[in-house]
Amino acid sequence: MAKINLLPWREELRELRKKVFFGIFCGAILLALVTLFIIDRFINSAINTQQIRNQYLNNEITQLEKKIVAIKDIKAKKILLLERMDVIKGLQGNRSVIVQVFDQLARVVPEGIYFKTLKIEGDLISLVGIAESNNRVAALMRQLDASQWFTNPNLTAVRKVNDEGERLNEFDLNFIKVKPNNEGESSL
Repeated sequence: MAKINLLPWREELRELRKKVFFGIFCGAILLALVTLFIIDRFINSAINTQQIRNQYLNNEITQLEKKIVAIKDIKAKKILLLERMDVIKGLQGNRSVIVQVFDQLARVVPEGIYFKTLKIEGDLISLVGIAESNNRVAALMRQLDASQWFTNPNLTAVRKVNDEGERLNEFDLNFIKVKPNNEGESSL
């Protein structure tokens, strides 16, 4: 005879399939949650690692900026020191020049001329003097122009003055100091 199963086997199979499906579904959700948790932990770990690296870089940048400021200060001090050294070298180099200027002034001044004031500003020399006559002032200007140490004499004023009953000429004269090509030579 044929076997007839009157039990609700289809419903049992359906229930079994539902349980299997629900089990697989729960397992998939659980697996997805575990995977998301692992991915989240990995990303958070990567973010923390990068934040630590960024903090390290920021600390190093701060230290380097401090060093850059210190280097700029040192460079500024170096420039100031070099400028001071140049001034000192210039003064040392010009020591003999001023002596030569005064020596040459003493040589070019003719008799009968006396200086009241002498002012040197850079290469410009201004003086106020007393002369017995205008010819002596002209002679002084010619000798200044002929000197290797002076050039461009410019007479700016001549005044008549009385000094103890004597009539004299007071004059203002400007000329330029130059350094001759051969410093050791004397012009007169």
